[in-house]
Amino acid sequence: MNDEQLADAAHTPEPAGRTAVVVGGGLAGVTAALALADAGVRVTLLESRPRLGGLAFSFRRGELTVDNGQHVYLRCCTAYRWFLDRIDGSALAPLQNRLDVPVVDVDKPEGRRLGRLRRDPLPVPLHLGRSLAAYPHLSLAERAKVGRAALALKGLDLADPALDAQDFGSWLTAHGQSARAVEALWDLVGVATLNAVAGDCSLGLAAMVFKTGLLSDPGAADIGWAHVPLGELHDRLARRALDAAGVRTEVRARVTSLAQGDDGTWRVRVPGATLRTDAVVLAVPQREAYDLLPDGALHDAGRLLEIGTAPILNVHVVYDRKVLDVPFFAALGTPVQWVFDRTHASGLRAGQYLALSQSAAQDEIDEPVAALRERYLPELRRLLPGARRAEVKDFFVTRERTATFAPAPGVGRLRSGARTEAPGLYLAGAWTATGWPATMESAVRSGVSAADAALGALGRPRPRRLFAFEEAAHCIASGGDPRTPGRQPEGTGVPLRGGTR
Repeated sequence: MNDEQLADAAHTPEPAGRTAVVVGGGLAGVTAALALADAGVRVTLLESRPRLGGLAFSFRRGELTVDNGQHVYLRCCTAYRWFLDRIDGSALAPLQNRLDVPVVDVDKPEGRRLGRLRRDPLPVPLHLGRSLAAYPHLSLAERAKVGRAALALKGLDLADPALDAQDFGSWLTAHGQSARAVEALWDLVGVATLNAVAGDCSLGLAAMVFKTGLLSDPGAADIGWAHVPLGELHDRLARRALDAAGVRTEVRARVTSLAQGDDGTWRVRVPGATLRTDAVVLAVPQREAYDLLPDGALHDAGRLLEIGTAPILNVHVVYDRKVLDVPFFAALGTPVQWVFDRTHASGLRAGQYLALSQSAAQDEIDEPVAALRERYLPELRRLLPGARRAEVKDFFVTRERTATFAPAPGVGRLRSGARTEAPGLYLAGAWTATGWPATMESAVRSGVSAADAALGALGRPRPRRLFAFEEAAHCIASGGDPRTPGRQPEGTGVPLRGGTR
């Protein structure tokens, strides 16, 4: 938006109580903008980057279209599934028919390295019983203790604030989980979804992930991922949906300040112009939100600066031939965590392109590419016999130093809700108090919460289809038959991340 266009927008008269500006074009901001527009509000969406999608985006590298990191979601991610439906993207990011995760342990002799985590069409917790009973990466005694710990986890009350102050690792130890069980099962799932090892993670957030993803509905942990570049979903299709909803979307528009006038309307300042609006949704990272919040808008705003961040490293390798026969796998006994085949999605015509998603990467995030190459290529040769004969055509890394908020014990008390002390100003973002860790699901839920609060203040009705995913989430939690807008009953999801969660 140029200065002249902004000036025109700033002085265009609008009906009272019918305008909103959303600051930030990530999943939270796009969701809020769509929800407000669906309720008849005139919305302007401002994004400082040249694209939408926040930290779940794509870029070009030669002939490749590269995602900044691997993102997945689970069937229990009812809000993100609603978002995909809303932008007509569900067919481009399908779910597994049934959870199936190959797990390779390179410390075992070849021929005995592969185990699988998969579910049967049985009620919880029997749906995982056969898989755990045969899981070769744990001893018989460890498998039995895992079952007992899972039942204890299922009995935790997620509404208990005391869970937020405890760490998950200590809880696991107190419930008989060995270091091997933590590595081969609990952290295998938890690091990918929470971006922290068990000892660094809030018990409340960990319990939420495992109860919702593995202990609620048999299909809750079925994995979905984009079969196209993320930019196709979160930028192109999202922008098309925004345009169709009547949202005015402006990129390269950095907001410099927010202020409320004596008449209660808001002034949103960008270089060269000021927009006046009835409501503002601030859908930016917590530290940026702190910088933009007017004085007094949030009680103890300094707590936003206490929310730590956690990095994710992504290693990208292009081979001259196919070396992996499955869409993805997880690894044990190696620095490698999760490996995904991105060949088709990237547009690569010959060879194979693998993306390694390395969460909780504090020790590696700033290492030189040469050092990472020296570490990870030999590990891939250990994991994949075909890689021993293949030529590496390209090797590069992407780094998200502040990919997620750190899910440390005590973080729950730092996360703000959607409403602020300033009438007409609302917060959104995966870091807000959604009850979820920093995932695509959390981002979408936050956008819905902010829009809902704004609509209430503006006297606008809630769009019925927007909140249908809440019913699906309730059905999952109660073991019922979940439904999402425009779909037949399925089940539900949590994002394993490799790039933003």
